[in-house]
Amino acid sequence: MSSQAGQDAKFFQRGKIQEFRAELQAAEVKDKKFIKRRTVLKKIVANITMGNDMSPLFPDVVQCLGTPLLEIKKMVYLFLVSYGKSKPDQIHIVIPRFLEDCNDRNPLIRALAIRTMSYIPIPVVTEALTEQLRHCLKDRDPYVRKTAAICVAKVYTADPRKAEKAGFVEMLRDLLLDPNATVVSNAVAALTEIGDRPDGVFFKLNLTIANKLLAAIGESSEWGQIYILDSLLRFVPEKHSEADVLAERVLIQLQHANSAVVLTAIKILLYLMNYMENRRLIEHICKKMGPPLVTLLSSGPEVQYVALRNILLIIQRRPTVLRNDVKVFFCKYNDPIYVKLAKLEIMYRLAREENAKEVLAELQEYASEVDVDFVRKAVRSMGRLAIKVEPAADLCIKALLDLIETKVSYVVQEAIIVIKDIFRRYPGKYEGIIPTLCEHLDALDEPEAKAAMIWIVGQYADRMDNADELLDDLVYTFLEEPVEVQLALLTASVKLFIYKSKSEKAKELVHRVLKWTTEEIDNPDLRDRGFMYWRLLAINPGVAGEIVLAEKPAITTDSDRMDRGALDQLLLHTGTLGSIYHKNPEASSREFPYPAARALADTPALNPNSRAVLVPITRTQLPPAVINIPGPGPNEPGNQKPEPPLPAKPAPPLPTEDEDAAEGGGGEDDESERVLSPVAVQGDAVADPYSGLDQLGTLSAGGYSADNPRPKEDDDLLF
Repeated sequence: MSSQAGQDAKFFQRGKIQEFRAELQAAEVKDKKFIKRRTVLKKIVANITMGNDMSPLFPDVVQCLGTPLLEIKKMVYLFLVSYGKSKPDQIHIVIPRFLEDCNDRNPLIRALAIRTMSYIPIPVVTEALTEQLRHCLKDRDPYVRKTAAICVAKVYTADPRKAEKAGFVEMLRDLLLDPNATVVSNAVAALTEIGDRPDGVFFKLNLTIANKLLAAIGESSEWGQIYILDSLLRFVPEKHSEADVLAERVLIQLQHANSAVVLTAIKILLYLMNYMENRRLIEHICKKMGPPLVTLLSSGPEVQYVALRNILLIIQRRPTVLRNDVKVFFCKYNDPIYVKLAKLEIMYRLAREENAKEVLAELQEYASEVDVDFVRKAVRSMGRLAIKVEPAADLCIKALLDLIETKVSYVVQEAIIVIKDIFRRYPGKYEGIIPTLCEHLDALDEPEAKAAMIWIVGQYADRMDNADELLDDLVYTFLEEPVEVQLALLTASVKLFIYKSKSEKAKELVHRVLKWTTEEIDNPDLRDRGFMYWRLLAINPGVAGEIVLAEKPAITTDSDRMDRGALDQLLLHTGTLGSIYHKNPEASSREFPYPAARALADTPALNPNSRAVLVPITRTQLPPAVINIPGPGPNEPGNQKPEPPLPAKPAPPLPTEDEDAAEGGGGEDDESERVLSPVAVQGDAVADPYSGLDQLGTLSAGGYSADNPRPKEDDDLLF
């Protein structure tokens, strides 16, 4: 095989059209064994592969179709696949040869003929293919039938109505019961492609067909197994027992060596578990899913990353799958950075009281790595761990203080950012470390870290003797600071004045900051907040104190969890691009071509917990050929009526201080988050539950919820 490939390498040389035409004409004279013709065609195919235009040779190459040699026919058909679409005026000379080959004794030639015809979506070819395809779908040879099944999908893409009228979809459905497994898998692939089209037929399975497909899965190729397993999403269990039976038959596929088959099997099991009520069976399936997922991590880094992104979704919905396997996700020294960051997030998700010490020790190791971005995420994960697991908070604070003592700039700044969140989570518990933080005030040069430190100084100004001096130094560069820091300084100076209203230095400081904010700042968010604070302090300082110093709710990690309904829907795309981007295909169809969006169907077997968060989707309807727009037509120039005056807009509500102080004085982003999405306001449109899903679960700041803590849903996660 390798020697043949080495001999064919000589054909990959740029040639001229005239030379190839002359060689083809010369080969017709003396070429009994077709050696010359085969050599010329190899040169032409090699030039097509290199990107050279060989379309002028169309009439000459087509003449070779009469050659009985299979190898030559393959090369001519390859030429037709490349240039058949661009030659609609000459394609008619090939059709008689097509029809002749469709009735050839050799099944390879019959399959080759219909496959090539399906690649040329020209009406005259499609018309000639229709009758031949109907015969090939019932051919005695399985190779021809499986090729014809794929051709139906191509014909449907070229002309859906003609394919439906010819009864090809019904014939594909009959092929699902074919005795040959390859034919079955190709029929499933074709029906899946047709069903995913917006104008396609609705492809749904019943229990009998689903069991027949699973019976054929053992003899199918790996791609065929993936198509058959994926088609089971189109079976909607009406009874709990139906889901139980199918799940037990799919479980065996978790032992497959192919990672795509394993991920597809896991997707089907996760789908079927929504229709089960047997807790023991659900726990058994979750236990069985763990080892295959762990095995995927021994593959290459690319497969690892795909597995890790899918695992991140799975453990949010079924935490018991990998509850005791957190050590598997500890980073290796030679892991690429994208794999390390994915493992870091999963470690945090799997962390609980029992393994918090091990996870924290591992994070401390990562904090001494050389990769700056990885170190930052590790330090931030330590803070998130303290917020998530309360018994581990003391150890996390100690570890963060040890990191601060290293005096590495970016480590210190990340530590201060997460310590601010820990103060919010455990008020009145760790304020004793504030003097240590203040010692590193001069080392802060990043806006987020500086804003966090300013928030700490302002929030605990009543417990710090030199709070006014610290803020005075920070305010010195107020006009040059980013908006995020300016907002934090504004709120902190107001808090200082409320705490120490009798201090002349505090009065002078707040007056200076308010004057700068209202007279020299162009940012409307900052200026409006300055006016609001000034009026509050001028009219009623007592009320201002109640507002600005109101008790803040303890932050939680509930916002780290993806919306349950969106998560259920996204898990139906396990093993696809949607599970890597963590985006629903319906919301991101412009970014990459995708299968149709999927959702759980509401049946009597669906779990009540899944039904409560169901996210329904509607099948896309194509617009009619003529679109009628209701309402009057365009106004003529002489008949335009004056428009009535627009009603005055109500004044927007003033932002409350506790929202801003809760985040350390966020910048323009904080204001933009308070604006309602126009999609959610419209009456006819449904708010997209997936907007912003790509921000969930990341290690960036702002990943905590400032709402009242909600009860954990661990008890319901089994269902």
